Amino acid sequence: MRLAIFDLDGTITRHDTLAPYVGGFLLRHPWRIPRALGVVPALLAFALRRCDRGPLKAALMRSALGGVHRTQLDAWSEQFVHHLLARGTFAAARARIAEHARAGDRLVLMSASPDLYVPVIARALGFEEVICTGVRWRGERLDGRLSTPNRQGEEKVRCLQVLRARLPGPASAYGNSSADLAHLAQVEHGVLVNGSARARRAAARTGLTCERWR
Repeated sequence: MRLAIFDLDGTITRHDTLAPYVGGFLLRHPWRIPRALGVVPALLAFALRRCDRGPLKAALMRSALGGVHRTQLDAWSEQFVHHLLARGTFAAARARIAEHARAGDRLVLMSASPDLYVPVIARALGFEEVICTGVRWRGERLDGRLSTPNRQGEEKVRCLQVLRARLPGPASAYGNSSADLAHLAQVEHGVLVNGSARARRAAARTGLTCERWR
């Protein structure tokens, strides 16, 4: 069995997903918009390189979505994913996923985006496994802090190693950013999708394939 491991944001989707997810919810619940200002200290810390994307992500979810009931977020996740998949994905990505499915490969979605909606995307696209950033709950209401490490960079390498220890065999992996190069280099067929010029140069030095998806 061959593994086919796909990143989400910028690889399958045309853009980041967390900011539109949060922003879309706030537009539908405008009274919560002032709460989102709670992300500003983390945003400043990120801009000054005093924290990475994990704390920033947690601060955004905690300030904007903290306390929202699970059923409300589940309903929004389904709506968000429906619209995202209708207009916000690369046709080439959908075709490559279908190609791997026809070949009988095991599809794995591995994303730094949160488990509020990534599993919904995975289910809709036919993925059999999901590895993504976990978010804490207080009972049935969202806490917003992370329950796992942010699944990015070296954390993706660690997750890939755990996955391949459980499911040995050849693997293909697809990602779009410089942060994905580390885990793409760990598989037999690593593909950088729509990478920046800098990422493409780094990919070429490590023998990775570069592709442009539309």
